[in-house]
Amino acid sequence: MADHRALSLGPFPRRQRVLRSGRARGRETAGHSGLDHPGLAERVAGGRWRTLLRIVSVTRRLRFVLVLAGLAVMVAAAPIHAHPMEGSNAGFVQSVDGPAPGPFLYLGAKHMVTGYDHLLFLVGVIFFLYRLKDVVLYVSLFTLGHSLTLLFGVLGGVSVNAYVIDAIIGLSVVYKGFENINGFERVFKVKPNTRVAVLVFGLFHGLGLATKLQEFMVSENGLVANILSFNVGVEIGQILALTGVVALLSFWRTRPSFLAYGFAANSVLMVGGFLLAGIQMVGFVLFS
Repeated sequence: MADHRALSLGPFPRRQRVLRSGRARGRETAGHSGLDHPGLAERVAGGRWRTLLRIVSVTRRLRFVLVLAGLAVMVAAAPIHAHPMEGSNAGFVQSVDGPAPGPFLYLGAKHMVTGYDHLLFLVGVIFFLYRLKDVVLYVSLFTLGHSLTLLFGVLGGVSVNAYVIDAIIGLSVVYKGFENINGFERVFKVKPNTRVAVLVFGLFHGLGLATKLQEFMVSENGLVANILSFNVGVEIGQILALTGVVALLSFWRTRPSFLAYGFAANSVLMVGGFLLAGIQMVGFVLFS
């Protein structure tokens, strides 16, 4: 009998253990969702966070583009010629009879610091230039072109329609932004010579200023000294403006957002150039 009880009761405890473990697993399954599977919750949470981060990233980029676009519109809404030859400055230029190097030096510097078209173009030129010697090289090419046509235009009496030349200057900004995003290689399968382009557009920028100066009948007395002083002032203003631009770009390049927003920034640069050129074209149609 003892042996029979042992035989009959022997398997029972094991069956109870099996039943109890099955019930326990059932209770655990009933009390928890599928996200409690090892690693599944983390993966789902990670996916949600990645999606949220993408949304935040897109939102930030959109906000950045809108801010830059607003700045571009403000620039275009400002006096479109972007030259200091207006108001009291224009009156001074017309009244000068003889050498006045100091005032013309000041006017030249003011022209560059407040010349939105020139500054936008130079921002495009140095946007992806990391080495100082490259910055100096390209700015020197722009300076050479700018100086040649400024001096030759005023001293030689060469002038063109102000609206046309300013429209070309606006398109130079578009060109540089498009080149910075490799637009020519992607769309037209060509790679422009950047150095030649900067020099050529520098010629147009200088011719634009020469045209504006000639509108105010600069006196022949002391003309050479005054124009040379003005040109030196332009270069001083250019150095001052570029110092600030290079400092800001150098700081921005240390941030992850530089590469993330580089394409957007140059796209907005193109928008600003199109606005400047478009308004000049409208002015040419209506007022020429």
